[in-house]
Amino acid sequence: MSDLERIDQAIDELLAQHDPSSMSGQEFRGHQFDANLAVINFPEGEGGMGLSPKLQQHIEKRLAAAGKEPDDPVTFFRHLAGPTIATHGSPEVRARFLRPMFTGEEKWCQLFSEPGAGSDFAGLAAKGLRDGDEWVVNGQKVWNTLAHLADFGMLVVRTDPSLPKHKGMTYFAMDMRAEGVEVRPLRQITGEAEFNEVYMTDVRIPDAFRIGEVGEGWRAALTTLMNERVSIGGNAPRRGGGSVGMLMAEWEKLPDEERTPLARDKVTKLWAKAEALRLTNIRASQNRKVGNPGPEGSVAKLMFAELNKDVYELSVDLLGMAGQVDYDYTFRRPETLDVSGTSTGSRYAFLRARANSIEGGTSEIMRNILGEQVLGLPGEPRVDKEIPWVEVPRS
Repeated sequence: MSDLERIDQAIDELLAQHDPSSMSGQEFRGHQFDANLAVINFPEGEGGMGLSPKLQQHIEKRLAAAGKEPDDPVTFFRHLAGPTIATHGSPEVRARFLRPMFTGEEKWCQLFSEPGAGSDFAGLAAKGLRDGDEWVVNGQKVWNTLAHLADFGMLVVRTDPSLPKHKGMTYFAMDMRAEGVEVRPLRQITGEAEFNEVYMTDVRIPDAFRIGEVGEGWRAALTTLMNERVSIGGNAPRRGGGSVGMLMAEWEKLPDEERTPLARDKVTKLWAKAEALRLTNIRASQNRKVGNPGPEGSVAKLMFAELNKDVYELSVDLLGMAGQVDYDYTFRRPETLDVSGTSTGSRYAFLRARANSIEGGTSEIMRNILGEQVLGLPGEPRVDKEIPWVEVPRS
């Protein structure tokens, strides 16, 4: 039996036993996980069959045709923590976290960035000290998307400051309801507070919630970051869809006298860039041979961020003075993540798009990655890479 036939047989059995229209999405996803159809490249018995991730799209198409949408926006971070746990977690950790993460019973956030170590992730200073079978954590994290909704956080802290900065970090799953965890909102230019800052004061994390080996937090975090970049920028919408679809909608509303040759030229160039990015993402997804992406995710993420800024700026420009009004800046804490802004209108998207060039790694960091890992250019001088973290000068 071929891999595709195995998958089709499993889908047939799943749908025969569990009608997606008769239950909640959360309940159906539980049955989907138990049928090893959650993430096909995950190990067998842990939500997958250990097969090529290229077959995941086939599962999603078949389930969508049966009335089951492939994803739930509130469980966005399944795409980050899930691959990391599946790759680096112990069997006990995988058994504890993967299923409720996939179903959405437990929601996750990411606790990486810090006020003093934003783009320099390896320079983080939050501390974790071992105390028997537990770790005591102190520090602050920032720009934590949807942390106010999360049950667990993907946390990386420094557990050995005597080692160089890339080697003394450890990765944990932290209970966001634990004593000593405080989540504060960060209000954005959109009026929303989807981002947060998280303070940890003597928070106790069991060693059983450690993901990967002690001191191997950098290695595990790279898995998270690469998947994050693909999840942000690596989608391939239908032709003319996504952010450029919103631009085209604004263009269609313009009176004929405002469709000047200059405006038409700007719209055409951005449409062509959007189509090039869409085709690049399709090609990259087809070329993936393993579960975790490589540097191509940085290409998609960089171009997604820069294209969105240009597209939404032009969308607001086409509105003229009307683009300056009719937007609600009321403070609010969202329950879903709208990275692209396509579901909330041009005015919101124009403001939100600035975050695209920061979240998941700044555009400047993406250019460094592409220059060094894709183009083979010499790396920037890093004088602090080999010395103990505790000896690195800080302002």
